[in-house]
Amino acid sequence: MASGGEFDFIRTRLEPLTRNHAAALGLRDDAAVLDVPAGQQLVLACDTLVAGVHFRLDDGAAVAAARAMRSNVSDLAAMGAEPLGYLSALSWPRGIEPRWRDDFVAALAEEQDRFGLVLLGGDTTSTPGPMTVTLTLLGCVTDGTSLLRSGAIAGDDVWVTGTIGDAVLGLASLEGETGAPAELVSRYTHPMPRLAAGLALRGIATSAIDISDGLLADAAHIAEASGLALEISADRVPLSVPAQAWLDAGGEGGLGRLLSGGDDYELLFTAPASRRTEVEALSLDAPVTRIGRAVAGEGVTCLAPDGEPVTIGRAGFTHF
Repeated sequence: MASGGEFDFIRTRLEPLTRNHAAALGLRDDAAVLDVPAGQQLVLACDTLVAGVHFRLDDGAAVAAARAMRSNVSDLAAMGAEPLGYLSALSWPRGIEPRWRDDFVAALAEEQDRFGLVLLGGDTTSTPGPMTVTLTLLGCVTDGTSLLRSGAIAGDDVWVTGTIGDAVLGLASLEGETGAPAELVSRYTHPMPRLAAGLALRGIATSAIDISDGLLADAAHIAEASGLALEISADRVPLSVPAQAWLDAGGEGGLGRLLSGGDDYELLFTAPASRRTEVEALSLDAPVTRIGRAVAGEGVTCLAPDGEPVTIGRAGFTHF
């Protein structure tokens, strides 16, 4: 690696991200050594992002860092976990400008500080292929309090935080699609994981997942893990003002595109109907909307206002 080499890069750029946390051992050993507080369980989440698939190099280093960190933090939020630290594996394309690397690390520092994380270790290397960023995040929860996908029961309400479909329209705007709302670009480039919601829902939600692949696709994960079906009322799904305007104007793909687009990083969760008032009264980092219910059966059904099923087509993103 140019500009001082790999070990100089680790010492001068990455070691400061440890914020002198004892577990990181100054990034001078083969692994980190982390003490887990008594009565706590460790929660681990790992995502890999590839340039050209999960982020666009042309959007800049800050966007790459934000999307890498926030998509991982969202996984902790979905589990109801408090962030502790992270490991990073960075594969830099040969010939990438040193300034771009420096900008990425500077942006990563801002992101980790935003969410209360420190770098504990990892790896850095070069690659003849696209830039690849793998982050492994560590969080903790009190024993037995993790939010899982598998706890929903028939009769539960289905809820979602924030608004749905903004990120897919933001990406469409970046890619030059006519009519796609430019004001939604930041919802794609800088998604906001719902950490406060995840923490507040412990002991209330019976299941939870973050919406990364699309509302319907991720609802199907809860349905499968819980051994039941989810019914989603299409007219209850919350849309932002620009997304609703796009839909009303006949945007290409319509509602199905918004429900399957992915990258929203909102939380989808179930909770007993008896706790509906309690959920509505929670002080969260985004509004919550009740959009359906869990019922006996399997899969996910999207319903029109008259109760008839709506055909959506592709439910969400998949790599394969």
